[in-house]
Amino acid sequence: MLSAKNIDLYYGASQALTNVSLDAAKGEITCILGRNGVGKSSLMQAITGRHPAKGGTVIWEDKDITRLPAAERARAGIAYVPQGRQIFSQLTVMENLKTGFAALPRSERKIKDEIFDLFPVLRKMTRRRGGDLSGGQQQQLSIARALVMQPRLLILDEPTEGIQPSIIKDIHNVISILRQQGEMAIILVEQYFEFARDLGDKYAVMDRGVVTLAGDIGSMNETEVRKFLTV
Repeated sequence: MLSAKNIDLYYGASQALTNVSLDAAKGEITCILGRNGVGKSSLMQAITGRHPAKGGTVIWEDKDITRLPAAERARAGIAYVPQGRQIFSQLTVMENLKTGFAALPRSERKIKDEIFDLFPVLRKMTRRRGGDLSGGQQQQLSIARALVMQPRLLILDEPTEGIQPSIIKDIHNVISILRQQGEMAIILVEQYFEFARDLGDKYAVMDRGVVTLAGDIGSMNETEVRKFLTV
């Protein structure tokens, strides 16, 4: 479904990505692993259109979207759950969810029951302000907001960061359910090795703006991968 090829990305004169390629397929989870600052989020910025790539191509469902603005990519079915959650703290849970409507035609703007089935804690908090939720609850809200968009590609940027273990388990279960449904491709950016290994189908390890290792999770050399995760 997604094929990013030979991506170069710059911030001013500083090159963040060099010739990076990544594929993601429907019904699979592709994990992006690496330390802080190696280019994982920059690659997600290039895929979602938040920061345009200087070189390379991004193909989505057989269409070249390399120069397409971020809003148009969202309307094309690409949803991004950013690192740090970035929910609207002054809006209620329901209002936060409804911001996902922006990517949908008016006829499809509704919150499906499935959202609350996946995140039952949010059902009880629809009138509570986002800023009053715990970090774990905010992370669940951020993922739920992305799912309101009815995406065909879901990008999760470090969803376990700063989250308590019980919520990490809930998020693990949700991601597993979404993969089993087979209706979307999922890209999971993580530093938590076991979380990514247990969920992923494919992986890519990044270091200093390049992909250093890649392949199927089943054939992964864990010792080699962990070398790129330790400080």
